Amino acid sequence: MRNGIALCLLGMISLSLATVAQAQPADGTAEKAVAAAEEQWTQSERTNTPDLAAPLLADKLIYIDTDGTVSTRAKFLADAKLTKFSSVDIQDFHITVNGNTAIATMVFKGKGTDSKGKPMNINARWADTWVKMSDSKWQCVLSQGSDLKK
Repeated sequence: MRNGIALCLLGMISLSLATVAQAQPADGTAEKAVAAAEEQWTQSERTNTPDLAAPLLADKLIYIDTDGTVSTRAKFLADAKLTKFSSVDIQDFHITVNGNTAIATMVFKGKGTDSKGKPMNINARWADTWVKMSDSKWQCVLSQGSDLKK
């Protein structure tokens, strides 16, 4: 009986310590890593070099464009190779970290031509969901945009 109570108490203490450890403020490492990844992705768009973004995207990426279309990683990268930006600007950038998951939000403004060669003028709020993978690299698993009034 005493052993059962002791094990129960030990389990409760372990869970409490794990909860406290997760609730403590991070040292900023995750925020810095995700911010660097977002900057690399933005740089890939500014320079029209999708290969810079490729390692940042999870194999099972879900990409939801501002018009609601859903793409895979392969489709996103194929379209990105055909899209040409003449200008890219990021505003109102924020990162929120919860354990091994981070959400980056921003306003993305970009001009250029889309994957079909049509002119585009993007003004959208984006939310990117990042996960720290088993190899300790952060990868985007979900990217979703919503048009803003111009």
